[in-house]
Amino acid sequence: MFDFRLRVFHTVAKRLSFTKAAEELYISQPAVTKHIHELEQQLGMALFERIGNRIKLTRAGQLVMHHAEIIFTDYRNLEYEINQLKHTQGGLLAIGASTTIAQYLIPPLLAKFNQRYPDVKTSLTNGNTEQIEQALFEKSILLGIIEGSSKNPLLKYVEFARDEIVLIGNPKHSYGNGEPLSAAELRNIPLLMREHGSGTLEVITDELKRLKLKITDLNVAMYMGSTESIKSYLHHSSCAAFISLQAVQREVEAGEFVVLPIKNFKLIRKLHFTYLQGLQDKLAQLFIKFARQHVTE
Repeated sequence: MFDFRLRVFHTVAKRLSFTKAAEELYISQPAVTKHIHELEQQLGMALFERIGNRIKLTRAGQLVMHHAEIIFTDYRNLEYEINQLKHTQGGLLAIGASTTIAQYLIPPLLAKFNQRYPDVKTSLTNGNTEQIEQALFEKSILLGIIEGSSKNPLLKYVEFARDEIVLIGNPKHSYGNGEPLSAAELRNIPLLMREHGSGTLEVITDELKRLKLKITDLNVAMYMGSTESIKSYLHHSSCAAFISLQAVQREVEAGEFVVLPIKNFKLIRKLHFTYLQGLQDKLAQLFIKFARQHVTE
């Protein structure tokens, strides 16, 4: 019972909401309140401070949260090692990936991984790079896979794969008369861009500096939240867009889009696994090893 009360506490502490914790744990809100009250009685200290309709962790709650994270990591690793003794792999692995990776790169790898390790239960959520890093801090995922070049000192980054960002356009419209675009010509083309916080936008911004261009120098027609939205828009527009070559390879080969070369511009970005510094979750490390071995297949 203490273990389940700790799980209830951990969920409430992550969500800072009794209602959301009840929904996640599939129990009633009064049951959540009861478990937290019993844990507080057992420890002899309040774990949450109620401020109007909001709650926050007390100092005692922060201490319990710190040790709960260690305990649950130990539990996952215990399960992993017991399963190894039984010559199986099992457990729960929550992964988060930035949007382009989640849509185009990771699903085939997850399918292979789940076929190889059927007793491992995996989940995949997606968001932009900032959202994935925030999910790691909130402990709602154990492993992130991101596109950006940002380096948070609280996170460890492990290179996973490489990807090329290219400028694409609708072949019905003429851009540069077939010659590589100059920086001046690029300024005049209406562009679709990924939203702020996107790893794709971050690396494009950095590379454009080599051409002495800023995003504000460009004719940005719209910021959009996903690669699929951009691709759909481009089918009906004279705009162009910077997109992962992996995400648009099929359409380029089919002649639906054309790659527009830019003078002195070639953007190869690194994709990274990322997780909290000091994390030794063995299922996460198993997936990292598996994915790096199979990403080029």
